[in-house]
Amino acid sequence: MIILRYALFGFAILIFGTFNQPLQAQDPPKKDSGSGILYGLRLGLLAHDVGGLWSHSRAEGGVDINAEIIFKKPSLKLLAGSILPNMGVNINSQGGTSKAYGGLLWEFLFDNGLFANSGVGLAVHNGQLESDDSNKKQLGSRVLFRIPIEFGFTIYERHRISILFDHISNAYLASPNKGLDTLGVRYGFQF
Repeated sequence: MIILRYALFGFAILIFGTFNQPLQAQDPPKKDSGSGILYGLRLGLLAHDVGGLWSHSRAEGGVDINAEIIFKKPSLKLLAGSILPNMGVNINSQGGTSKAYGGLLWEFLFDNGLFANSGVGLAVHNGQLESDDSNKKQLGSRVLFRIPIEFGFTIYERHRISILFDHISNAYLASPNKGLDTLGVRYGFQF
């Protein structure tokens, strides 16, 4: 039920923002811009260890508090998007698996203010590698691969609302490999 609540809340925010706020596209980072290395900051609330998605199972509960920094330097234009480095943290509210992560995002910005990104990176977590406790996720390795998928819209050039899906696992390089998924909403500020 908590997943449905988060999804409905996120959908309501998207609809409210779409009909009540003018959307404006955010300019992608420019290589010649001297305004610093920060591209954006994201803060969110994510449902922790969501079952039925990529990892197929749920063992832990609670909400993750998410904070992420996205850098505009170094960046690389690829096709119609920009590749940007990022780093962040998820802290679980019930003492479950928390993680710190970093990687690369491939972001696409559209003229109507919508954006989408995906990426790849690594995460280091404090969860269980192996456990007999059915309330703990068995992740098999301290360092895991991370794949995020995010979409949302930009309001007044600097503010963003989005939905984020995040998956971490060891890609079957260790055993066990239960994987862990998070899903929720984020607010972003563009520098």
